[in-house]
Amino acid sequence: MASPLVAGISVAAAALGGRYLMEAWQAFKARPGIPRMRRFYPGGFEREMTRREAALILGVREHAVIEKIKEAHRRVMVANHPDSGGSHYLASKINEAKDLLTGRTKSSGSAF
Repeated sequence: MASPLVAGISVAAAALGGRYLMEAWQAFKARPGIPRMRRFYPGGFEREMTRREAALILGVREHAVIEKIKEAHRRVMVANHPDSGGSHYLASKINEAKDLLTGRTKSSGSAF
């Protein structure tokens, strides 16, 4: 007499456990995804641009090859060009980042 009772309780426990697991799985699937990596530079600009900041602006590594830097500069500049509604300030920062990463610096002498 005890074995049908134990079997019934076992089946009920398995059904309740399965129901709980299905609800938990649905809740897990419905939660919003958390981005694992930020795609864009989150903060403002530093007073003096560093290689790290320049790499973050262009979306490349600090020691990337020149071809990758030029490709990233073109992609970012197309998205932020002043002629297509972008900011002159952002365009100047993007150009400064490219110049810093490619090794070009402004000459200290005056042209006048």
